[in-house]
Amino acid sequence: MFASTPKHLLNRPRLMHALVALAAASLIVAAVVIQKVDGLEPCPLCILQRYAFTFVAALAALAAALPGRASTASALLALVSSLAGAAVAAWHVRLQLFPPEESSCGPSLQYLLSNLPLGRALPRIFQGYGDCTRIDWTFLKLSMPAWSFLWLIALGGMLVFALRRPR
Repeated sequence: MFASTPKHLLNRPRLMHALVALAAASLIVAAVVIQKVDGLEPCPLCILQRYAFTFVAALAALAAALPGRASTASALLALVSSLAGAAVAAWHVRLQLFPPEESSCGPSLQYLLSNLPLGRALPRIFQGYGDCTRIDWTFLKLSMPAWSFLWLIALGGMLVFALRRPR
């Protein structure tokens, strides 16, 4: 019975979509915890990758919950989100490995608050302000964007696998 359980579970697209949603949501939480614990400031590319994980989580959850074609459409949109996020992460890794001579991801938070009225500065507060070329955090010698790339590709692969399973 136990030997056939994993294979049986992998043949259930709804379960695979739910696992993708759970993994993506967990990775967002992990990124926020690491940001708070280590005092990191996310850059604009980091924020875009978080949006990609958020879209993957939400759309994969919808794919797990919805029937038929709606499930397939949600899963396809989640796949597109994972691939778009992986593209952003790949670009981010490239910037970290080969930084341009002048690097700027936008004005700093301090600059915005001191030079803009609060009404104009407030929406920009939700953007990232870290330097996109700096490597502030590593795990197993890979930066956060490199891990994002790997996870987004893995989640996309899981979505493709689930989409190929009979419904």
